[in-house]
This record gives sequence, structure tokens and C-alpha cells, in this order.
Amino acid sequence: MVAQNGKDLLIKLDMDNAGSFTTIAGLRATRISFNAESVDVTSLESAGGWRELLGGAGVKSASISGSGVFRDAGTDERARQIFFDGEVPDFQVIVPDFGIIEGPFMLTAIEYAGSHNGEATYELSMASAGALSFTAL
Repeated sequence: MVAQNGKDLLIKLDMDNAGSFTTIAGLRATRISFNAESVDVTSLESAGGWRELLGGAGVKSASISGSGVFRDAGTDERARQIFFDGEVPDFQVIVPDFGIIEGPFMLTAIEYAGSHNGEATYELSMASAGALSFTAL
């Protein structure tokens, strides 16, 4: 894979719960991570004493984080609404030359910051809240 622009990793939010995805405005840095818990089924009869794991049995999860500046009132307002209303809307994460991950996420944290001689910034964190789909690019 050839090097990619970081700005091409996008987090998109379903703005109206009807599949109308819009890039969350002002993000400067984004990150997605995938996790799968393992289920240990090792026993006294495990070959050579090696640990054995049960495939497909653990809980899978994904987390997304992003940080940036306020640039678009619509997406900022929607993110706040999602957090305070406890909504779990669909998001899309576009990873260049990899694919699109889509599904429900809960907004687990929003942090706001600002300095006297700088712009207002924010950070957000999300956790998967259901099955995710993957479409290869």
C-alpha cells in the first residue's frame, strides 16, 4: 500500500437517521481501532501445553476518536444532540485504500478546549454499539 494522506481518513455521521452521511466538520486527526476478546479453551490436553483460543467466540468492538476545530455548526450541533440525548446513530469511517466501516456508535466523550489566543478545539470518542459492516474500496 502506498502512503496515504491522513486527511483522507474520514468520520461521517448520519445527520438525519435516513442514511445521509456528512463528514464531521473540522476534524484534524482521526483514529479507529478494532478489538476482539479471546476465549481461552486451554486444557491439560492442549498440545505441548500451548494456549488454545476458541475462534469467533469473543466480543468484537471498535472505537473511534477524533480531534479538531469548530467549522460547521450543523455537524457540531448534531454531535452534541447525540451525546445529550443518548442516541446511537450510524457512522461511516472511510479508510483510504482499505474500505468503509459503517454501523452504530455511541458518542462516549466530548471534550472542549480553548486558549486565549487560539481557536476553540474539541475531541470526541465513540464506541461501537452493534454490528459493523465493511465494504472494501
